[in-house]
Amino acid sequence: MSTLAASLDALVAAGTAAGLAPDAVRDEGERLAAAVAESAPGAAAAWAAAVGRRDDDLTGFFGAAGSARRWRHAPTDLLGALVADASPHAPAYADALAVLVSAACDLGTPDLQVVATASVTAAVQRAAAPGGTGAAGPSGAARPVGTPAAPAPAARVAEPAPPEKTYDELLAELDALVGLDAVKKEIRQQAQVLRVERLRTDAGLTRPSLTRHLVFVGNPGTGKTTVARLVAGLYRALGLLSSGHLVEVDRSELVAGYLGQTATRTTEVVQRALGGVLFIDEAYALADDQYGTEAVNTLVKDMEDHRDDLVVVVAGYPVPMGRFLLTNPGLQSRFATTVTFDDYTDAQLREIFALAARRADFEPSDAALDLVEQIAAAQPRHEGFGNGRFARNLLDRAVLRHAWRLRDVDAPTVEQLRTLLPEDLATDVADVATDLPVPPSDLPVPPTEEPA
Repeated sequence: MSTLAASLDALVAAGTAAGLAPDAVRDEGERLAAAVAESAPGAAAAWAAAVGRRDDDLTGFFGAAGSARRWRHAPTDLLGALVADASPHAPAYADALAVLVSAACDLGTPDLQVVATASVTAAVQRAAAPGGTGAAGPSGAARPVGTPAAPAPAARVAEPAPPEKTYDELLAELDALVGLDAVKKEIRQQAQVLRVERLRTDAGLTRPSLTRHLVFVGNPGTGKTTVARLVAGLYRALGLLSSGHLVEVDRSELVAGYLGQTATRTTEVVQRALGGVLFIDEAYALADDQYGTEAVNTLVKDMEDHRDDLVVVVAGYPVPMGRFLLTNPGLQSRFATTVTFDDYTDAQLREIFALAARRADFEPSDAALDLVEQIAAAQPRHEGFGNGRFARNLLDRAVLRHAWRLRDVDAPTVEQLRTLLPEDLATDVADVATDLPVPPSDLPVPPTEEPA
């Protein structure tokens, strides 16, 4: 049995102990493994063999990877649900996910980028449910390729769940986000209207007919998922949702291969989201065919059946989302509020890069941040621009270059280990900004002239 197959079995065992459906756990594990190993040569065939598919099933591999890329920077849906429920099994499940990520890192011929992706992904899953075995090591990174995973302990003492955040604490988190001024205003207004609605209901007054469902429009990486997670918490704090967890899906997780199956799959997703927020990314993809139409019709019915304990947020590019809302008469009446997420400015991307670096215990120099802003300025702001995701990817590359820069330093100081310099970004300029001049190899600091 391959290492990945064994890790999937261990994940299913951990999920079953937590009360999760075995098939849902295995599906989540397979997709996460594909997302981690996606860019490794030969990974598709190795993945297919490990999960019991044809070795030429490239569509299945890349479809699985595409549906799970978000989990490289956020907890998986099932782990998120366990954490939201304060399940004592959440740390064990997070541990099993991290071990699976390390196994996925062995698929095909992984390069340094795959190893870095695995390290980040494993750390993200463990951080979502602290208190695990720490099998990935003190840094939270995935174990080195080729080393055995640490054995699971015989028993675990459940740690008390952290207290749920208050309404005011969640609003403070919203306000602390970089940029998004119009979004913050809209969400605050929506939360205030629903707060007063709840107070009127508690006072025995007539309850107005207000829809809580939202449309988020904007380019990728503009914070839509982060804000959706805060909305879930705010609605829970207001007593409008019972748990306040977030379930994030796209078309591939709602639509099945045959008519009739799609309705069942969509309803299963809704059941997972009850008590929280169902976030449907690129929802306009459901307007493409009869299978998507079946999913939309089922979703509209389920929203009505569970209107007191479910909030749905649909997200995507502005124009396609407008067309999507016209595909079903019930959609427009249920999604009365549209929140627009603008692209980040160059200065805001600089701030996002700096915040992400400091959360990872790095300190970018002023010159490095100047270069980040210069690189951002060279990016065309079309629909493919990644916004915050672009800044995070830039940081991932800088961390790799930083490690390479220190390869010949036997005993680097703490300052050297923490400081990101312009050369940690300059060597990647040609990759991330083709219009920006590349500094000569002997000059670590980029040119000061404006990019063409």
